[in-house]
Amino acid sequence: MTPDLSKGAAWMRGEIVPIAEATIGVTDWGVTHSDITYDVVPVVNGAFFRLDAYLDRFIASMRSLRMDAGLTRDDICAALHEMVPASGLRDAYCAMVAARGVPLIPGSRDPRDCGNHFYAWCVPYIHVIKPETLEEGASLWVSEHIRRIPADSVDPRAKNYHWGDFTQGLFEAKDRGYETVVLLDHQGNLTEGPGFNIFLVEGNTVYTPDTGVLEGISRSTALEICVEMGFETRVEPVPASRLETADEVFLTSSGGGVLPITRVGNRIYGNGKPGPVATRSRKTYWAWTARSEFRTEIAYPT
Repeated sequence: MTPDLSKGAAWMRGEIVPIAEATIGVTDWGVTHSDITYDVVPVVNGAFFRLDAYLDRFIASMRSLRMDAGLTRDDICAALHEMVPASGLRDAYCAMVAARGVPLIPGSRDPRDCGNHFYAWCVPYIHVIKPETLEEGASLWVSEHIRRIPADSVDPRAKNYHWGDFTQGLFEAKDRGYETVVLLDHQGNLTEGPGFNIFLVEGNTVYTPDTGVLEGISRSTALEICVEMGFETRVEPVPASRLETADEVFLTSSGGGVLPITRVGNRIYGNGKPGPVATRSRKTYWAWTARSEFRTEIAYPT
């Protein structure tokens, strides 16, 4: 009997299994120490969007964390191209993961003794903020009590599972009725939120933080879009106080592209409606997902 992969699939040790059956060992350092790096490439209308950029970042992250999962770039790409068409999902959230693994010498606490390994999984496309919420007006909380893990402790440029700060920030935001949260660093500058980068628009200039953040592929795409639209872009420290003078705020994520924000704390932007820059950027982002130079087509079974 052919397994049902419509709710998601995973590539585990060379086999494709339903997402609900995918497992790793309980003593894997990926579980016990959150010692994992990963990346997520969106699948839009039957094609990967900017796959090469996501692969570049994933491989750089593995190198940064001194992981070797024993697969080449082509091997990883082949696993994704095997898994996604098997699932039948034409719009998907597709993760590639490298975990530290289980110590090959029992009891060892030396990370060099672990057997690094790769796995991947895909599920129906995930929106960081639901589209209907964006249309109604999405809200953002700036955490008052939780600060972003310092970059000299956990490098945010290597995408990772260290979400202790984000999770506590989300509790703080949700308890106050906000959709999501952005964290500050210990100098009071904006960093990022759980799964997204933040942008501020002031006049003809678009700002996004330069430190304490993952250098997002969607972030890069939004910067390119803003330049194409004629805006000056500045990647630099952004104090939280700039939220008081900004004309617009938006987020970027592989889970939704460009995400307009209409309320940050008690500050309401655009009379509670998505602003023109964010709205145009969002529309352009989705138009770019159809551009051939950004698409890697997936061969689905006929």
